[in-house]
Amino acid sequence: MRAITIPEPGGPEALVWDAVPDPVPGEGEVLVEVVAGAVNRADLLQRQGFYDPPPGTSPYPGLECSGRIAALGPGVSGWAVGDEVCALLVGGGYAEKVAVPAGQLLPVPEGIGLQQAAALPEVTCTVWSNVFMISHLRPGETLLVHGGASGIGTMAIQLAKAVGAKVAVTAGSKEKLDHCADLGADVLINYREQDFVKEIRTATDGAGADVILDIMGAKYLDRNVKALATNGRLAIIGLQGGVKGELNLAALLGKRAAITATSLRGRPVAEKAAIVAAVREHVWPLISGGHVRPVVDRELPMSEAAAAHRVLEESGHIGKVLLTLP
Repeated sequence: MRAITIPEPGGPEALVWDAVPDPVPGEGEVLVEVVAGAVNRADLLQRQGFYDPPPGTSPYPGLECSGRIAALGPGVSGWAVGDEVCALLVGGGYAEKVAVPAGQLLPVPEGIGLQQAAALPEVTCTVWSNVFMISHLRPGETLLVHGGASGIGTMAIQLAKAVGAKVAVTAGSKEKLDHCADLGADVLINYREQDFVKEIRTATDGAGADVILDIMGAKYLDRNVKALATNGRLAIIGLQGGVKGELNLAALLGKRAAITATSLRGRPVAEKAAIVAAVREHVWPLISGGHVRPVVDRELPMSEAAAAHRVLEESGHIGKVLLTLP
């Protein structure tokens, strides 16, 4: 098969479309013939040499894909060759074939095309696990989403609105904020021109956000704590603003607030399977019912993965960037 390889870390030009050995599904795995994959910021870090895949896993980038089952490994039941699926991956999505633990497979939701389904696994699993399974966002509460026009952001807006929450977002342009509003966002904050702490307090009559979904890390840590409501929950899922920040524990204590920081890639297979099962139960009916949809900025051939990485680095996209195969 062919896959995107990274012979040496570097810029987008480090990505090479090359012939590599076919994967073989092991115990409890299936082999998926890939139709499309999606680009995530973690892939950019891997390309740069900052985010190596876990030992013993695929060396190729790509944390999600869609396609058709080509073979079943030993011990797999409930799936058949030819089934159309999308999958949460530990890596290997930038390839023509990938071996996936069966517990990380999802059927393609009703009403969604096979290629588009590649935009779903990572964002739905990330948002559902952090905002709902860990932070327990409830109807009537306020969710603040940083990077509202990203793949994660566009999904978080829709899921929070579907369960009856109020949604505030930050983004860096009017165009991005307009797209967030179209998806249901109630409070639109241009982080280049406005102070999100002040704006979220104004929008909540001084209370603050009950849950904050944060992709920035250190840069926003102090302001995120200030923006939290009493009993608020801050979920950190990205470190675009750095890894080391100073935390005012007294402020956190005074609000009886909580901070969690998670990632999906390094979790044990059983934990990922539990998240995937929860997504299938709670999110898939919302997608099939037309209440939630994947937001795709553009599709590029997988052999042009370097161009897709440049799109993410420029941060002008809205939603997901897909890599497709014929």
